[in-house]
Amino acid sequence: MSSPEASHTFAGTVPPTRLIAYSVALAALAVALSPISIPVGIAKVSPFQHFINVIAGALVGPWWGLATALVTSLVRNALGLGTPLAFPGSVFGVVLAGLAFRYTRNIYVTALGEVIGTGLIGASVGALLVAPYLMGRDIALTVLILPFLLSSLAGAALGILGLRVLRQLGYLR
Repeated sequence: MSSPEASHTFAGTVPPTRLIAYSVALAALAVALSPISIPVGIAKVSPFQHFINVIAGALVGPWWGLATALVTSLVRNALGLGTPLAFPGSVFGVVLAGLAFRYTRNIYVTALGEVIGTGLIGASVGALLVAPYLMGRDIALTVLILPFLLSSLAGAALGILGLRVLRQLGYLR
């Protein structure tokens, strides 16, 4: 039997079935943790989504992480556990986290990618496109930036802890 280190070195060498399994498990975990949220205005702040984004970005990469975030957002909305703001609040962060990990292998830069992607880009897209066109509400950009930043900062901090554990277990290099 091979060690976790040998079979989990880079996203490009991980078998696709394993990437699918990780992605499904991460999406399921994100949905299961989504009731733990804080309503802030028209948004539901979910730090555990950002925690999962950091883990997914590093473990499965930016594109499988994007798929994980999209599935999670779809299921959360279908179950009434999220709003349309879940989409911009997750997809940009996981892609930037995944790209950051791919090119730096640094867990802190990975977490920063989540915060920038969600807290700044996701909040901007949410305020300028999603809220007015999908939710019928015009909101100021500042109304989303603060809650998105706080949520992504809390989730990124948890993500750093999770990545440290995964690295010690040999799932990350």
